[in-house]
Amino acid sequence: MAREFSKHFIIAFVVFAVLDAIWLGLVAKSFYQTQIGFLLADTPNWYAAGAFYIIFLIGLTVFVVTPAIRQKSLFSATLRGALFGLVTYATYDLTNQATIKDWPPIVTLVDLIWGATVCAITTLVSTWVGTRWAA
Repeated sequence: MAREFSKHFIIAFVVFAVLDAIWLGLVAKSFYQTQIGFLLADTPNWYAAGAFYIIFLIGLTVFVVTPAIRQKSLFSATLRGALFGLVTYATYDLTNQATIKDWPPIVTLVDLIWGATVCAITTLVSTWVGTRWAA
């Protein structure tokens, strides 16, 4: 069981990290700078970022990827991944929307779309690779 989880976690971690690096480093970098630059630190707190990625991907692996690999359903995997991403990103963004003065609604909308998309793709790829790796 631990070995199975480790394989699934590694696959999901690599896929998510690559997609999120492309998103944050290339695609949406200027968007976030323009919209919430007044809140951004000069340099990221890499310990907090690392803790987020580990905790988030443990959740994605336990609640979505591993069950999807067991079910061998790419369609179900994609939908559950999208829902997990929507719920988790909504937790962050809607809390910010409720508590941070001048939090831009467009950031919330973009983040919710990104969260659903990145988790759907991560789960889809992880399930596809995981079912082949297990065979």
